[in-house]
Amino acid sequence: MSAAQRPPAEPDTAARPVPLNPQLQAHLVHLEVERRLAARTLAIYGDALRKLQAFADSAQTPLTQVRTHHVRRWAAHLHGARLAPRSIALVLSAWRGFYRWLGRDGLVPNNPVLGVRAPKVARPLPNALSVDHAVALAEHGTNSVGSGADAVLAARDHCIIELLYGCGLRVSELTGLDVRAGAAAAGWIDVADATAHVLGKGSKRRSLPVGGPALDSLARWLEHRAQWARGDQAALFVSRLGTRLSVGQLRARLKVNALQAELPTHVHPHMLRHSFASHLLQSSGDLRAVQELLGHANITTTQVYTKLDFGHLSKIYDAFHPRAKKRS
Repeated sequence: MSAAQRPPAEPDTAARPVPLNPQLQAHLVHLEVERRLAARTLAIYGDALRKLQAFADSAQTPLTQVRTHHVRRWAAHLHGARLAPRSIALVLSAWRGFYRWLGRDGLVPNNPVLGVRAPKVARPLPNALSVDHAVALAEHGTNSVGSGADAVLAARDHCIIELLYGCGLRVSELTGLDVRAGAAAAGWIDVADATAHVLGKGSKRRSLPVGGPALDSLARWLEHRAQWARGDQAALFVSRLGTRLSVGQLRARLKVNALQAELPTHVHPHMLRHSFASHLLQSSGDLRAVQELLGHANITTTQVYTKLDFGHLSKIYDAFHPRAKKRS
């Protein structure tokens, strides 16, 4: 095949980012101002839109003239470049939203991304602790002894574990908690009402009950907090320097606590959220209630915990049921 006959090469979408054209930039502004997407989500969308622009430029096709066959070819290129199916789905979602936005003003006759799907991938089950291990981790904080800085650290870590496991909070929701309610507070705990008020994904607020052990650990932490917190610090959880505890610092402390409690697995904050959901669903069977407590917008996100429970039951069946024995 001659050079003239050879099809144009697909763009290197991993190259240095190029400025977005006015239409794509205006769409990003729309997502930031009107949709109020988080900074990390905007960055993901921006990267996806740059891919779209690179592909369209390579094909010498204006964005408003992109058709479904273009999108299918570009999605196949991303798959061939070993981009994960979940990442391809995010890219296609960003492109789909862009063309939906253009369609509102009649700038495109139809959405060329509709009907184009990313390669299917098996959805991994969330990692959750057993009830015994989750309780052991929580009770490890209760049994911790010490004085001075060690006592403050133990009280703070114990309260964090109780809230993560007892309320199913996201780590960002927990680190965003303030001592008192207020217009500027992302979240707070009403001790009198035993209720946590948090700001979740999509800037959506939700309220959820706080159990007795978590309230007890909170009272213990508040007795020690003043030793580290600066006078004007609003954050409920602070570091030794008196500043708001970061997600990274929280992860590191949870890892240490899990090792000290002799848990047989690495523990991260979201694992305690998974454990909260799994254990509650196993006990109650109320999927809708678990959805509300977790703050899931779609119940299909919560349904993964029913599969987790079935996986546990399958192991029990295989291990103990006489008709589950494999043939010799």
